[in-house]
Amino acid sequence: MLRIKRIFVPSREKECFVPNSFSSISLPTCTLDHRNEEVVLLAKIHSNLSLGFILSTCMSCSSVSFPTVAHVDLDRYMGTWYVSAGRFTIFERNANNAVEMYRYEKQSQTIDIDFSYRKGSPSGKEKRFPQKGKVVEGSQNAHWKVSPFWPLKFDYLIIALAEDYSWVAVGVPNQKYLWIMHRKKEATRKEITDILDHVKAIGYNVQDIEYVPQKWN
Repeated sequence: MLRIKRIFVPSREKECFVPNSFSSISLPTCTLDHRNEEVVLLAKIHSNLSLGFILSTCMSCSSVSFPTVAHVDLDRYMGTWYVSAGRFTIFERNANNAVEMYRYEKQSQTIDIDFSYRKGSPSGKEKRFPQKGKVVEGSQNAHWKVSPFWPLKFDYLIIALAEDYSWVAVGVPNQKYLWIMHRKKEATRKEITDILDHVKAIGYNVQDIEYVPQKWN
């Protein structure tokens, strides 16, 4: 039986981060379509940044929130997590040995995030994506804003967490993405399925799940 932490329901946000310009880039303009509470994203890009990247990082533009766990002990949460399964962004497709590492910076009160994986196979080319995280005030450390670089940021919601911090499920307000991570390198398919069953039970979308090969010599 899965042992999980209690659920905390944050207030509904209607936050939309709308930068007007950054260097030579006209970044996304985000508006809320209140007829169906979906986000309309309009982007004009004048750089080498891909449209997919811009859209995938504008996750904070949502009128819909989702319950997080009641509290996260940041000291226990920091360290290495192995990505087992999920519904991923375009940058994580064909990922092998995907790893997320967190380190808390007390002086700046930010979280250094280092995401890495091997492309296509365990011996494939290594990809790295350094990011910065910031805990949202009042969220009991369960809701972060994560930024690959200023001024872009997106939501990081800890929606389920094992009592012993052996696994975690991370989502976003609109449920488009999902990450299942473990402390150990190779989780069994049953362990992953049990977590997905729980995530589904709390109302989060678990369709179109991909599994990440974790093969370490």
